[in-house]
Amino acid sequence: MFYRIKSIKPLPDYCLFVHFENDEVKKYDIKKLAKELEQFNALFYIPSLFEQVKIDSGGYGIFWNDEIDLACNELYYNGVSLG
Repeated sequence: MFYRIKSIKPLPDYCLFVHFENDEVKKYDIKKLAKELEQFNALFYIPSLFEQVKIDSGGYGIFWNDEIDLACNELYYNGVSLG
């Protein structure tokens, strides 16, 4: 099952506010992932890149550029529920 993304918003401290189509809302912290996957480090040293996050066609993931993206299920299962 895929948990499609309805909206995404960058938050302070490299976190994302993710609203899913099933109306669940989660907070996802990019910092942990950046320690595991080198390509995510660009979000910290390229000015304003983190704030340019977009939802891909269909809501199955998010992306910043051709090299940095995340699947909707990663955000859903590893995000912290906000109620």
